[in-house]
Amino acid sequence: MNTQEISTLIISRFGEHAIEKIEEMGLQPALFIQVDLLEDICFYLRDEKGLYFDFLNNISAVDLHEDGFLITYHLTSIPYLHTLVLKVLIANDRDEAHLPELPSVSAVWKTADWHEREAFDLMGIFFTNHPDLRRILLPDDWQGYPLRKDYQDPESYHGITIK
Repeated sequence: MNTQEISTLIISRFGEHAIEKIEEMGLQPALFIQVDLLEDICFYLRDEKGLYFDFLNNISAVDLHEDGFLITYHLTSIPYLHTLVLKVLIANDRDEAHLPELPSVSAVWKTADWHEREAFDLMGIFFTNHPDLRRILLPDDWQGYPLRKDYQDPESYHGITIK
């Protein structure tokens, strides 16, 4: 099943507004989906007969600076041998007190727990309803999000020179 066929199924289930656009360029076509429908669409992709996207390969977050943050989900249906890329674009909020947020898909795929924690830790993306959203690679008291384009390296950490 290809991306166009899957997008037709999603639209028939969730409506025209569910998919913002289809990206045909690149190594794998991708579906840009509405943030507010992310979790529902993921449950549908996992549970629908003929789709059964049972494996979340990866979640990655990219800082597009002024254009926001791009979150990409790589999915695989092991029994049906097809793949899908979902993308979500979220607002550019640089205030650490109000992190950009989107729904967690850890209830859909347990693997998302670790991937979302990594995106939170390094990019500052907040996943609502995540069961244990905390830093995974950096110390709990680390300031900032190192993969953001506007991140400034600290000069020291607990008296240890970093630069």
